[in-house]
Amino acid sequence: MKSYIKTLLIIVAATIGASATHMAQAQIDAQLTQYWALPSYYNPSAIGNVDFIHITAGSKLQWLGVKHAPMNFMAMADMPFKFLGKRWGTGLMLQQENVGLFSSQTVAAQLAWKKKMLGGWLSVGVQVGLLNQTFKGDSIRVPENNNYHTSADDAIPKGVVNGKAFDLAAGFMFTHKWFWIAGSATHITSPTIDLKAGENEEDLYQFTTGRYFYLMAGSNIPIKNTLFEIQPSVFAKTDTKFWQAEATLRVRYNKFISGGFAYRHKDAVSAMIGAEFKNVFVGYAYDFPISSMNKATHGSHELFLNYNVKLNMGEVNKNKHKSIRIM
Repeated sequence: MKSYIKTLLIIVAATIGASATHMAQAQIDAQLTQYWALPSYYNPSAIGNVDFIHITAGSKLQWLGVKHAPMNFMAMADMPFKFLGKRWGTGLMLQQENVGLFSSQTVAAQLAWKKKMLGGWLSVGVQVGLLNQTFKGDSIRVPENNNYHTSADDAIPKGVVNGKAFDLAAGFMFTHKWFWIAGSATHITSPTIDLKAGENEEDLYQFTTGRYFYLMAGSNIPIKNTLFEIQPSVFAKTDTKFWQAEATLRVRYNKFISGGFAYRHKDAVSAMIGAEFKNVFVGYAYDFPISSMNKATHGSHELFLNYNVKLNMGEVNKNKHKSIRIM
Protein backbone atom coordinates (compact mmCIF):
# COMPACT_ATOMS: atom_id res chain seq x y z
CA MET A 1 0.00 0.00 0.00
CA LYS A 2 1.41 3.40 -0.98
CA SER A 3 1.24 5.99 1.83
CA TYR A 4 1.95 9.72 1.93
CA ILE A 5 3.61 11.06 5.03
CA LYS A 6 0.92 13.29 6.47
CA THR A 7 1.90 12.09 9.91
CA LEU A 8 5.47 13.25 9.39
CA LEU A 9 4.20 16.72 8.64
CA ILE A 10 2.51 16.86 12.03
CA ILE A 11 5.84 16.06 13.64
CA VAL A 12 7.65 18.71 11.59
CA ALA A 13 4.93 21.26 12.33
CA ALA A 14 5.22 20.60 16.05
CA THR A 15 8.99 20.96 15.83
CA ILE A 16 9.59 23.89 13.49
CA GLY A 17 6.18 25.42 12.81
CA ALA A 18 5.66 24.01 9.32
CA SER A 19 2.19 23.61 7.81
CA ALA A 20 0.80 20.26 6.65
CA THR A 21 -0.16 19.42 3.07
CA HIS A 22 -1.08 16.21 1.25
CA MET A 23 2.58 15.39 0.67
CA ALA A 24 5.64 16.39 2.72
CA GLN A 25 7.12 19.55 1.25
CA ALA A 26 10.14 21.24 2.74
CA GLN A 27 12.86 23.81 2.20
CA ILE A 28 16.22 22.36 3.14
CA ASP A 29 18.40 25.43 2.49
CA ALA A 30 19.76 26.90 5.72
CA GLN A 31 18.83 30.45 6.72
CA LEU A 32 22.34 31.94 6.82
CA THR A 33 22.75 35.31 8.54
CA GLN A 34 26.18 35.72 6.93
CA TYR A 35 24.83 35.14 3.41
CA TRP A 36 27.09 37.93 2.13
CA ALA A 37 30.16 35.84 2.97
CA LEU A 38 28.83 32.53 1.60
CA PRO A 39 26.92 33.50 -1.56
CA SER A 40 27.83 30.30 -3.40
CA TYR A 41 25.72 28.35 -0.91
CA TYR A 42 22.63 29.88 -2.56
CA ASN A 43 24.05 30.81 -5.95
CA PRO A 44 26.45 28.70 -8.06
CA SER A 45 27.50 31.74 -10.10
CA ALA A 46 29.32 33.19 -7.05
CA ILE A 47 32.40 31.01 -7.56
CA GLY A 48 35.81 31.64 -9.10
CA ASN A 49 35.54 35.41 -8.77
CA VAL A 50 39.19 36.01 -7.80
CA ASP A 51 42.51 34.24 -8.15
CA PHE A 52 42.17 32.19 -4.99
CA ILE A 53 41.05 28.73 -4.00
CA HIS A 54 38.28 29.43 -1.47
CA ILE A 55 37.75 26.75 1.17
CA THR A 56 34.87 27.34 3.58
CA ALA A 57 33.37 25.36 6.43
CA GLY A 58 30.46 26.51 8.56
CA SER A 59 27.64 25.55 10.88
CA LYS A 60 24.33 26.99 12.04
CA LEU A 61 22.63 25.82 15.22
CA GLN A 62 19.12 27.22 15.13
CA TRP A 63 16.74 27.84 18.02
CA LEU A 64 18.90 26.52 20.84
CA GLY A 65 16.78 25.02 23.59
CA VAL A 66 14.18 23.66 21.15
CA LYS A 67 14.41 19.90 20.84
CA HIS A 68 15.12 18.67 17.31
CA ALA A 69 15.62 22.22 16.00
CA PRO A 70 17.45 22.63 12.67
CA MET A 71 21.21 22.06 12.61
CA ASN A 72 23.18 22.74 9.44
CA PHE A 73 26.76 21.90 8.54
CA MET A 74 28.33 22.85 5.23
CA ALA A 75 31.64 22.79 3.38
CA MET A 76 32.41 24.53 0.10
CA ALA A 77 35.40 25.04 -2.15
CA ASP A 78 35.77 26.95 -5.40
CA MET A 79 38.45 28.27 -7.74
CA PRO A 80 38.79 30.00 -11.13
CA PHE A 81 40.32 28.50 -14.27
CA LYS A 82 40.83 29.44 -17.91
CA PHE A 83 39.42 27.47 -20.82
CA LEU A 84 39.41 28.49 -24.50
CA GLY A 85 40.66 31.92 -23.49
CA LYS A 86 37.70 32.52 -21.18
CA ARG A 87 37.46 32.72 -17.41
CA TRP A 88 35.41 30.09 -15.58
CA GLY A 89 34.79 29.01 -12.03
CA THR A 90 34.34 25.57 -10.56
CA GLY A 91 33.21 24.54 -7.11
CA LEU A 92 32.00 21.82 -4.78
CA MET A 93 29.30 22.09 -2.10
CA LEU A 94 28.52 19.63 0.69
CA GLN A 95 25.71 20.01 3.21
CA GLN A 96 24.25 18.10 6.13
CA GLU A 97 21.00 19.17 7.79
CA ASN A 98 19.08 17.65 10.69
CA VAL A 99 15.52 18.79 11.49
CA GLY A 100 13.51 16.70 13.91
CA LEU A 101 13.53 13.12 12.65
CA PHE A 102 14.51 14.25 9.16
CA SER A 103 18.10 14.45 7.92
CA SER A 104 19.37 15.44 4.51
CA GLN A 105 22.70 15.42 2.73
CA THR A 106 23.60 17.28 -0.45
CA VAL A 107 26.64 16.75 -2.66
CA ALA A 108 26.84 19.16 -5.59
CA ALA A 109 29.25 20.33 -8.29
CA GLN A 110 29.22 23.93 -9.56
CA LEU A 111 30.34 25.56 -12.80
CA ALA A 112 30.25 29.26 -13.74
CA TRP A 113 31.05 31.22 -16.90
CA LYS A 114 32.52 34.73 -16.59
CA LYS A 115 32.39 37.74 -18.90
CA LYS A 116 33.75 41.25 -18.41
CA MET A 117 31.10 43.87 -19.20
CA LEU A 118 29.71 47.25 -18.14
CA GLY A 119 32.76 47.98 -16.01
CA GLY A 120 32.33 44.79 -14.02
CA TRP A 121 31.96 41.04 -14.40
CA LEU A 122 28.92 38.96 -15.22
CA SER A 123 28.88 35.39 -13.96
CA VAL A 124 26.32 32.72 -14.89
CA GLY A 125 26.44 29.43 -13.03
CA VAL A 126 24.78 26.05 -12.65
CA GLN A 127 24.85 23.47 -9.87
CA VAL A 128 24.15 19.76 -10.29
CA GLY A 129 23.80 17.62 -7.20
CA LEU A 130 22.44 14.60 -5.42
CA LEU A 131 20.01 15.07 -2.53
CA ASN A 132 19.62 12.29 0.03
CA GLN A 133 16.79 12.28 2.57
CA THR A 134 16.35 10.07 5.64
CA PHE A 135 13.47 9.82 8.12
CA LYS A 136 13.85 7.96 11.42
CA GLY A 137 10.45 6.33 11.65
CA ASP A 138 11.63 4.03 14.42
CA SER A 139 11.98 7.07 16.71
CA ILE A 140 8.30 8.09 16.49
CA ARG A 141 6.37 7.82 19.72
CA VAL A 142 2.57 8.07 19.40
CA PRO A 143 0.88 9.12 22.69
CA GLU A 144 -1.81 6.89 24.08
CA ASN A 145 -5.44 7.89 23.45
CA ASN A 146 -4.40 9.82 20.34
CA ASN A 147 -7.50 10.77 18.32
CA TYR A 148 -5.70 10.83 14.98
CA HIS A 149 -3.07 8.08 14.90
CA THR A 150 -2.05 4.85 16.58
CA SER A 151 1.27 3.06 16.57
CA ALA A 152 -0.23 0.67 13.99
CA ASP A 153 -1.10 3.47 11.54
CA ASP A 154 0.13 2.59 8.03
CA ALA A 155 0.96 6.26 7.43
CA ILE A 156 3.74 6.04 10.01
CA PRO A 157 7.00 4.38 8.91
CA LYS A 158 7.96 1.54 11.20
CA GLY A 159 11.68 2.00 10.63
CA VAL A 160 14.26 4.21 8.95
CA VAL A 161 13.33 5.18 5.38
CA ASN A 162 15.49 7.02 2.88
CA GLY A 163 15.81 7.96 -0.75
CA LYS A 164 17.79 10.02 -3.26
CA ALA A 165 17.00 12.44 -6.09
CA PHE A 166 18.74 14.61 -8.68
CA ASP A 167 18.88 18.30 -7.71
CA LEU A 168 19.55 21.41 -9.81
CA ALA A 169 20.28 25.09 -9.12
CA ALA A 170 21.27 28.03 -11.32
CA GLY A 171 21.97 31.74 -10.97
CA PHE A 172 23.67 34.90 -12.16
CA MET A 173 25.89 37.44 -10.45
CA PHE A 174 27.22 40.85 -11.47
CA THR A 175 30.14 42.32 -9.56
CA HIS A 176 31.44 45.88 -9.82
CA LYS A 177 33.98 47.74 -7.73
CA TRP A 178 31.08 49.65 -6.11
CA PHE A 179 28.38 47.01 -5.79
CA TRP A 180 27.26 43.43 -6.48
CA ILE A 181 23.91 41.81 -7.24
CA ALA A 182 22.95 38.15 -7.61
CA GLY A 183 19.82 36.13 -8.34
CA SER A 184 19.33 32.38 -8.24
CA ALA A 185 16.92 29.47 -8.02
CA THR A 186 17.52 26.30 -6.02
CA HIS A 187 15.82 22.91 -6.31
CA ILE A 188 14.63 23.97 -9.77
CA THR A 189 13.08 20.59 -10.56
CA SER A 190 11.36 20.51 -7.12
CA PRO A 191 12.48 16.91 -6.75
CA THR A 192 10.19 14.38 -5.11
CA ILE A 193 12.08 11.71 -3.20
CA ASP A 194 10.59 8.26 -2.71
CA LEU A 195 11.42 7.21 0.83
CA LYS A 196 11.44 3.51 1.51
CA ALA A 197 13.12 0.89 3.68
CA GLY A 198 15.34 -1.25 1.49
CA GLU A 199 13.60 -2.63 -1.57
CA ASN A 200 10.15 -2.80 0.00
CA GLU A 201 7.84 -1.07 -2.48
CA GLU A 202 4.74 -1.75 -0.40
CA ASP A 203 5.42 1.02 2.10
CA LEU A 204 6.41 4.05 0.06
CA TYR A 205 6.54 7.61 1.39
CA GLN A 206 7.30 10.81 -0.49
CA PHE A 207 9.18 13.97 0.34
CA THR A 208 9.08 16.98 -2.00
CA THR A 209 11.74 19.69 -1.85
CA GLY A 210 10.37 23.18 -2.44
CA ARG A 211 11.68 25.39 -5.24
CA TYR A 212 13.10 28.70 -3.95
CA PHE A 213 14.25 31.94 -5.56
CA TYR A 214 16.92 34.20 -4.05
CA LEU A 215 18.04 37.77 -4.56
CA MET A 216 21.13 39.27 -2.91
CA ALA A 217 22.82 42.63 -3.33
CA GLY A 218 25.36 44.74 -1.54
CA SER A 219 27.97 47.45 -1.70
CA ASN A 220 31.36 48.43 -0.29
CA ILE A 221 31.58 52.14 0.60
CA PRO A 222 34.96 53.51 1.80
CA ILE A 223 34.77 56.42 4.24
CA LYS A 224 37.10 59.11 2.91
CA ASN A 225 40.32 59.72 4.83
CA THR A 226 39.66 56.83 7.22
CA LEU A 227 40.35 53.09 7.40
CA PHE A 228 36.63 52.36 7.72
CA GLU A 229 34.31 50.87 5.10
CA ILE A 230 30.53 50.56 5.24
CA GLN A 231 29.15 47.33 3.75
CA PRO A 232 25.34 47.27 3.44
CA SER A 233 23.59 44.28 1.88
CA VAL A 234 20.12 42.79 1.42
CA PHE A 235 18.80 39.26 1.04
CA ALA A 236 15.38 38.03 -0.06
CA LYS A 237 13.89 34.62 -0.81
CA THR A 238 10.51 33.29 -1.92
CA ASP A 239 8.76 30.15 -3.08
CA THR A 240 6.12 32.42 -4.76
CA LYS A 241 3.77 31.81 -1.79
CA PHE A 242 5.99 32.68 1.14
CA TRP A 243 8.69 35.36 1.22
CA GLN A 244 11.35 36.57 3.62
CA ALA A 245 13.68 39.57 3.49
CA GLU A 246 16.72 40.65 5.45
CA ALA A 247 18.80 43.85 5.62
CA THR A 248 22.37 43.94 6.92
CA LEU A 249 24.72 46.79 7.80
CA ARG A 250 28.37 46.01 8.48
CA VAL A 251 31.42 48.18 9.16
CA ARG A 252 34.97 47.01 8.45
CA TYR A 253 38.13 48.57 9.87
CA ASN A 254 41.51 48.41 8.14
CA LYS A 255 40.45 45.29 6.19
CA PHE A 256 40.94 43.41 9.45
CA ILE A 257 37.98 43.43 11.80
CA SER A 258 34.31 43.89 10.99
CA GLY A 259 30.99 43.90 12.77
CA GLY A 260 27.38 44.75 12.19
CA PHE A 261 23.69 44.12 12.66
CA ALA A 262 20.85 42.66 10.61
CA TYR A 263 17.08 42.57 10.66
CA ARG A 264 15.09 39.65 9.24
CA HIS A 265 11.48 40.67 8.62
CA LYS A 266 9.23 39.54 11.49
CA ASP A 267 11.73 36.83 12.40
CA ALA A 268 14.97 37.92 14.08
CA VAL A 269 17.55 40.58 14.77
CA SER A 270 21.20 39.62 14.46
CA ALA A 271 24.64 40.74 15.56
CA MET A 272 27.81 39.62 13.83
CA ILE A 273 31.56 39.99 14.07
CA GLY A 274 34.40 38.87 11.83
CA ALA A 275 38.18 39.03 11.61
CA GLU A 276 40.61 38.66 8.72
CA PHE A 277 44.26 37.69 9.04
CA LYS A 278 46.30 37.07 5.92
CA ASN A 279 44.34 34.37 4.05
CA VAL A 280 41.93 33.44 6.84
CA PHE A 281 38.52 34.92 7.64
CA VAL A 282 36.42 33.90 10.64
CA GLY A 283 32.82 35.05 11.08
CA TYR A 284 30.28 34.61 13.86
CA ALA A 285 26.62 35.66 14.04
CA TYR A 286 23.97 35.48 16.75
CA ASP A 287 20.24 35.64 15.94
CA PHE A 288 17.66 36.63 18.52
CA PRO A 289 14.08 35.80 17.49
CA ILE A 290 11.47 38.56 17.58
CA SER A 291 8.64 36.20 16.65
CA SER A 292 6.77 33.94 19.07
CA MET A 293 9.80 31.63 18.94
CA ASN A 294 11.47 33.84 21.57
CA LYS A 295 9.28 32.12 24.16
CA ALA A 296 10.99 28.80 23.45
CA THR A 297 14.58 29.65 22.53
CA HIS A 298 17.45 31.93 23.44
CA GLY A 299 18.52 32.32 19.82
CA SER A 300 20.66 30.82 17.07
CA HIS A 301 24.42 30.64 16.54
CA GLU A 302 26.30 30.65 13.25
CA LEU A 303 30.05 30.21 12.69
CA PHE A 304 32.14 29.84 9.58
CA LEU A 305 35.82 29.75 8.60
CA ASN A 306 37.19 30.71 5.18
CA TYR A 307 40.72 29.93 3.99
CA ASN A 308 42.15 31.28 0.72
CA VAL A 309 45.05 29.89 -1.31
CA LYS A 310 46.56 32.23 -3.90
CA LEU A 311 46.57 31.06 -7.53
CA ASN A 312 48.71 32.22 -10.43
CA MET A 313 46.29 32.98 -13.25
CA GLY A 314 48.80 34.80 -15.47
CA GLU A 315 47.27 37.76 -17.28
CA VAL A 316 43.99 37.34 -15.39
CA ASN A 317 45.74 38.81 -12.33
CA LYS A 318 45.79 42.18 -14.06
CA ASN A 319 42.03 42.64 -13.90
CA LYS A 320 40.21 44.28 -11.05
CA HIS A 321 37.64 41.55 -10.60
CA LYS A 322 36.87 41.28 -6.88
CA SER A 323 35.00 38.85 -4.72
CA ILE A 324 32.39 40.22 -2.35
CA ARG A 325 34.20 38.24 0.33
CA ILE A 326 37.46 40.14 -0.21
CA MET A 327 36.28 43.60 -1.40
